Amino acid sequence: MPDERLSTEIKKKLIQSQKNEITEYIIYSKLSESVKDEHNSKTLRKIGEEEKEHYDFWKKYTGEEIKPNTLKIWFYFLIAKIFGITFGIQLMEKGEEEAQDTYKEIAKTIPQAKKIVEDEDEHEHELIEMIDEERLNYVGAVVRGLNDALVELTGALAGLTFVLNNTQLIGVTGLITGIAASLSMGGSEYLGRKSEESLLDPKKASIYTGGAYFITVMFLIFPYMLSQDVYLSLGWMIVNAVIVIFLFTFYTAVAKDLDFKSRFLEMTSISLGIAVLTFVIGFFIRTYFGVEI
Repeated sequence: MPDERLSTEIKKKLIQSQKNEITEYIIYSKLSESVKDEHNSKTLRKIGEEEKEHYDFWKKYTGEEIKPNTLKIWFYFLIAKIFGITFGIQLMEKGEEEAQDTYKEIAKTIPQAKKIVEDEDEHEHELIEMIDEERLNYVGAVVRGLNDALVELTGALAGLTFVLNNTQLIGVTGLITGIAASLSMGGSEYLGRKSEESLLDPKKASIYTGGAYFITVMFLIFPYMLSQDVYLSLGWMIVNAVIVIFLFTFYTAVAKDLDFKSRFLEMTSISLGIAVLTFVIGFFIRTYFGVEI
């Protein structure tokens, strides 16, 4: 039976909370059925059951059955399948953080609501941390490849821009340098993992590192392949570097629950700072040696 003491506004908030809980219950249930790892499947199923308990708790006060948000179900299910379960779940949970203010308001009318939700949310976060996802275990390897590519290639391309003054030549030089460096990075990662007897597979770690380096290289050099203007290409390359930094920093910040802003600013300032420095070095090299191409 619905609680007659509830105001219309509070009841609307409870109904929205019910909708969120039943929606997330279905998302977790679908994910638990779609993963092969039994440990992860069991953990996801457990989180889903707790979301259903939240739904039933609110239902005692509203007395209504609420339909889930179908669009949200498919959106987060697809995000989790494409970018990883941990990323999808963390992104969804971050989207629900503003609900805490709603719960505080509801607690004025239903005092036990705040304690129950806080306890359950704390338990959910503990369960999320228990999910063992392979791709997150290799994030460190990806970071090494991506960081090195951004720092080395933005600097090298900026320096070459002033020295060579020819987009095609700069692009080809950057590509050759990038391929060699990605193979070197992959090899170093393999040997490093093998020598320290890491729990991670050395071959997979080398592929993640070398692959991240190579993909970043391709993204940075393609402006030089498409444009004849060296300075337009340089600016475009820098924008691409910032985009790569933003996307990867956002992914790791969400998936690993880290601070996005400080990591993004640090990585951007290092990459762009080195690019500016090597551009200046390129200017002096060209002036000193009288290079004209």
